[in-house]
Amino acid sequence: MKHEFWHERWEKQEIGFHLADTNPALAAHWQTIPVDLGERVLVPLCGKSVDILWLLREGYQVVGVELSEVALDALAESIEETFSLAVDKQKVGDYILYRAAGILLICGDWFAMTSYDTGPIDAVYDRAALIAMPEDLRRQYAVQLRAVAGNAPQLLVTLEYDQSEMAGPPFSVPVDQVESYYGDAMNIDLIADKDCLIDEPKFRERGLSSLRERVVRLTPKV
Repeated sequence: MKHEFWHERWEKQEIGFHLADTNPALAAHWQTIPVDLGERVLVPLCGKSVDILWLLREGYQVVGVELSEVALDALAESIEETFSLAVDKQKVGDYILYRAAGILLICGDWFAMTSYDTGPIDAVYDRAALIAMPEDLRRQYAVQLRAVAGNAPQLLVTLEYDQSEMAGPPFSVPVDQVESYYGDAMNIDLIADKDCLIDEPKFRERGLSSLRERVVRLTPKV
């Protein structure tokens, strides 16, 4: 899972993880997250996700973090076309920043980022970040997320399948693993559990006999 792996995936457009439409889990369950309109939502490892367009349309500010400049160039173009906004792109230190009203996209190494780089975060949407991490990096990812976003409430979408049937990414991340990463400070609520193999022929072709999508809400413990 070196940087070159993801750069190559984007350069070759081998991006089966990218959804052309808004993730139904986001549209169906985001309203359960305690975050007000106008507040800042972090989308780690965002790629060129159209979910960011949905969050912007709904009235939130968005901070996206992504390693690939190719992905963020495409996302910035989509934002400009959708909202008639000029997105400014500028190299600042170790990062490339894309900025417009209510939007900050950061191109760079997620694990090197600080809360100073992202600014304050009020909520997190994670559809394709935790499940992109092999098991030996997941706890480091979760620690980094909390360093950047504190205990901001989070909508997390995970997949669960027999890892012996398919090599990730995306990787299988059971809910009990989520509990082990965040449970000391966050309430972990499973709010949706869907058998999605019938909707994912590419995963059947890769050998999966079962695939479940789980939507998890994380909120800070009082």
